[in-house]
Amino acid sequence: MVATPDISVVVPVFDEAGAAPALAQEIAAAFAGRSFEIIFVDDASRDDTRAVLSALRAEIPQLRVLSHQRNSGQSRAIRSGILGARGAVIVTLDGDGQNDPADGPALVDTLMAAGPDLAMVGGERVNRQDSQAKKWASRFGNGIRRRLLHDTARDTGCGLKAFRREAFLRLPYFDHVHRYLPALMLREGYRVEFRPVHHRHRQTGQSKYTNVGRLLASVSDLLGVMWLQSRSRNPGGVEEL
Repeated sequence: MVATPDISVVVPVFDEAGAAPALAQEIAAAFAGRSFEIIFVDDASRDDTRAVLSALRAEIPQLRVLSHQRNSGQSRAIRSGILGARGAVIVTLDGDGQNDPADGPALVDTLMAAGPDLAMVGGERVNRQDSQAKKWASRFGNGIRRRLLHDTARDTGCGLKAFRREAFLRLPYFDHVHRYLPALMLREGYRVEFRPVHHRHRQTGQSKYTNVGRLLASVSDLLGVMWLQSRSRNPGGVEEL
């Protein structure tokens, strides 16, 4: 294991014992030849997720497993992983295996080829392998969010993103913050870009979200982020004299 890797791949998981082992192996293969670590954050799973991941550490030396004592949600699991990460660049993926890890290195390369003002390169799913109801709800929600927040993002629900750890740590934290990273990065004066990525069928387990539950949460979240945007005052840069 590299003491200070360049890249930390953070994967939140909850009851994903079926998907997590293969996903960890895919991530290791995708980033082979680079300086990286893989951090799975088990959000107090009720199945064998933690055990099957711990057993993989002998096979994948870059793998680390963090575990929550209580279930705290996807955003908190992502944040726990980033706080524990040692890399300056973070890559996040959903733990259900629907994001293709092979797309991750290209997002990292785009981020690193740019200046430090580019804080995030987000994935935008093409040919989504979800139900029509979920795709319709996502299009509707993304349209409303983009109109209200002006974040330029067409698919903030895509879990595959590459961003600078330092930039993330400047952002306010709240539950579901992972869906508002573009707007919050822009609020801090950073640039964000987006690239198309693949999307795959879920092979095991089941989704932890419902359209109704996501809608109810998004109303208060949108109002909160709009308030944060209204209270932002950007100095345009800081110089030491």
